[in-house]
Amino acid sequence: MRIKLEVCIASLRDAMIATQAGASRLELNSAFELGGLTPSPAMTELVVEAAQSTRCKVIAMVRPRPGGFAYDDDELRVMQRNIDFLIQLGVDGVAFGVLHAGGTVNLQACRKLIGKVADAGREAVFHRAFDLTPDPIAALDMLIALGFDRVLTSGGKATALEGASNLRTLIEHAGKRIEVLPAGGIRPHNVAELVTQTGCTQVHAALRVDQNDASTQANPTLNLGTTTAPNSAYSATDPAKVSAMIAVLAKL
Repeated sequence: MRIKLEVCIASLRDAMIATQAGASRLELNSAFELGGLTPSPAMTELVVEAAQSTRCKVIAMVRPRPGGFAYDDDELRVMQRNIDFLIQLGVDGVAFGVLHAGGTVNLQACRKLIGKVADAGREAVFHRAFDLTPDPIAALDMLIALGFDRVLTSGGKATALEGASNLRTLIEHAGKRIEVLPAGGIRPHNVAELVTQTGCTQVHAALRVDQNDASTQANPTLNLGTTTAPNSAYSATDPAKVSAMIAVLAKL
């Protein structure tokens, strides 16, 4: 396909569905409902193995906690160690982002983290923390100078389609110096319009469907978490949505 598809996943089953449908790349997370955190070593190893047969790349999220991206020294140490482990497990790249409290890119922290990735010859992706930066063009230039391969962004808006004009500006400014990967609310019914408006050559999508684990009904009054979602609720990659997205992209 002329337009590459990266599918955001959180399980081995997700990986199997996405790779078999023809995804170009996977972004592996845990805790999908929290915006994505660092996946476990076992999950990473199995997903990498599953992706090898289709030569689908695996990018692993490196995010130590939810709630923002201004990390202290201890959190950065955890991120550094996770990058080491993920590289040893065979991922093709890692996605991370570190900001100052005001939303600007933390150059010092990012430089330390990206050094490990570059030394291993893997891809470095700055994730959607980018959408919090007050000056996206200046932030993009910083990422280019740091050596990031790609940036994940909705153009600073709730969805990529809403941020399409900003995405086009970023893509044109980036040229061939860094890849700009649109993300946020991209679905089979709107991806063609997004490609037309932005000129992008790749998209990132979380093509999910709600699932229910009935075992929690054994004691429905018990709350096992802090989210407002029911205890039984979780989401998984939807084969129908991935196939539909692939079909649309194949025609572009």
